[in-house]
Amino acid sequence: MPPHADPESRTAVETHAAVRAALFLVLVGMCAALHIWKVPPALPQLQAEFHLSLVESGFLLSAVQLGGLILGLPIALVAERIGLRRCVLIGLAILAATSMLGALLDASLLVLLCRAAEGLGVLMVAMPIPSLIRRLVPPDRLSRIMGFWGSYMPLGTVVILLTGSWVLSLSSWQLLWSLLAALTLCCLLLTARLVPPDPAANPDQPRHSPMQLVRTTLGSLNVWLVALIFGLYAGQWIAVIGFLPTIYAAQGVGGTTAGLLTAIVAGVNAIGNLSAGRLLHRGVPGWQLLVAGLATMILCAWAAFGAGLPASGQFVAVLMFSMVGGLVPATLFVLGLTLAPSPQTTAPTIGWMQQGSSLGQFVGPPVVAWVVNRAGGDWQWTWTATGAFAATGIVLAVLIGLRTRPRTNGAGAKRP
Repeated sequence: MPPHADPESRTAVETHAAVRAALFLVLVGMCAALHIWKVPPALPQLQAEFHLSLVESGFLLSAVQLGGLILGLPIALVAERIGLRRCVLIGLAILAATSMLGALLDASLLVLLCRAAEGLGVLMVAMPIPSLIRRLVPPDRLSRIMGFWGSYMPLGTVVILLTGSWVLSLSSWQLLWSLLAALTLCCLLLTARLVPPDPAANPDQPRHSPMQLVRTTLGSLNVWLVALIFGLYAGQWIAVIGFLPTIYAAQGVGGTTAGLLTAIVAGVNAIGNLSAGRLLHRGVPGWQLLVAGLATMILCAWAAFGAGLPASGQFVAVLMFSMVGGLVPATLFVLGLTLAPSPQTTAPTIGWMQQGSSLGQFVGPPVVAWVVNRAGGDWQWTWTATGAFAATGIVLAVLIGLRTRPRTNGAGAKRP
């Protein structure tokens, strides 16, 4: 832009560049999601190569959640100190390095340790991005961009389930790990080029100590409510998506078909996320979207597992479970940004939400499996466990509505 250009044109160009950088950060989040979901399609090869038991396989699947489960809030505090963009770059470097290292190792324990390190990289990438997006885009575009961000996980899941299975049909899991390492390195270089550097610290602005930020963040009931709802949502969604191939296998559906159906169910979750962004932008209160999404998940889980529907009806019900349930994560991200106690606690709030989500993903599948085992292996009682999670989330969402309605507008909090 030449120096004599009028201010309005310069502002429009800068806004366009900022929105482009924010949308690219959604792709970066998808890249991190590929690392989370790369193990399920590769698990048969890993089990055969390392002679993994079912329990060891479970640890390999869940190890990536340990970072978010333990370090969500601490990493958020680190990100506030070193800069959000720099945190994303470090996370991408960790993901690229550990994925490549994992491809070179020949011991199951070392691969498991690399998997845990990848969890740290995923956290350092995904946790700061919502705060980065808020910093980049104008307030009137935040809800819609966050709708895209809420889709990063389901879209990444679809991509890796489909392309990962194709790569594995041609070669080994080591090639898949190596390709993801190269892709992540490309994302790192593009992030350094497209995303503006972190702003310099303002010497006139008081710096809060980490303990002050923790006390302020965890002293807010709204932060706890958003994090708990995220955990309750993530626990039931990951349980249903994770067990779908097993359920299909029990019904005699082949492995390739089961994988494709599972990918479709995971992918439609993005529709709900994008819809939430548009509805929030139009002024629909966030707590109402949470109630609508969670209530639909209860009804659809019952229809899929407890109503005795034929296979086609079950698939439609699970599809709606995931699609309408997608209203929840995008809404929660917007609420997390707007209900944070202060601008300085935005990243810690998202970090605490990440810990809630990771806890739900860690606890949800075992709870569902326990209920099914207690029912003698009958999957029709799955909906009672997921329904209990969703019902609790509805109560908490209504509480958010009661706490914010008198002084709010739009997404459930004061407009940013």
